[in-house]
Amino acid sequence: MTDIKEKVVYEKSAALTDVSTHFCPGCTHGVIHKLIAESLVELGVADSTVGVAPVGCAAPSTAYWNVDMTLADHGRAPALATGIKRVSPETFVFTYQGDGDLASIGTNEIVHAAHRGENISVIFVNNAIYGMTGGQMAPTSLIGQVTTTSPKGRDEKWSGKPIRVSEMLATLDGAKFVERVAVNSPANIRKAKASIKKCFEYQIQGKGFGIVEVLSTCSTNWGMTPVEAMKWVDDNMIPYYPLGRIKEE
Repeated sequence: MTDIKEKVVYEKSAALTDVSTHFCPGCTHGVIHKLIAESLVELGVADSTVGVAPVGCAAPSTAYWNVDMTLADHGRAPALATGIKRVSPETFVFTYQGDGDLASIGTNEIVHAAHRGENISVIFVNNAIYGMTGGQMAPTSLIGQVTTTSPKGRDEKWSGKPIRVSEMLATLDGAKFVERVAVNSPANIRKAKASIKKCFEYQIQGKGFGIVEVLSTCSTNWGMTPVEAMKWVDDNMIPYYPLGRIKEE
């Protein structure tokens, strides 16, 4: 009988714990967590990493990454990350923030961290809605998008147009790496990992502030099946939030 040799083709990243996540079925937060964990291990910085979790759906992520983690007040992750990085420059520091956290209550912190060129990495998850608090309209919600606080759809006359955060931050001299990606297809997921890894490399090389905006889904608050939500990203989010590298210096 011929001996069968096993070949490992995939295994869970060492930078992820064995804790089951709480995310809704179809939510792509878990995919993004995986890409971050793999990048940290592949770059050899997992053992010297501090991650800063947000207030929002990803607050419990402090239990999901197998690295040192802390939790910031709502929107204040870049400020907390700045303090950690300045007192411990050899530490790799990243923030993980949703659009309600980063683009609303945390606008001041993200703008000025980028303006100062803080040597940190930011993962910005844009699902165009407030996920944890009940599906309210976010600064990134699209025109006509129905939410619990815009039951007739977002009205530009009342709420203005959605904020393109990445394009805004790219105008600041201190921002050195800015890219927008999506995780709604295998091809996009591969591109997203490459972007996250590149952003992390910028910090390792001391180049300054980097941010990756990730277009994500919220099938629960969008009122869709997971498959419908993935398609909604293609049909509605990407046309307004085009994918690609916006700035690289």
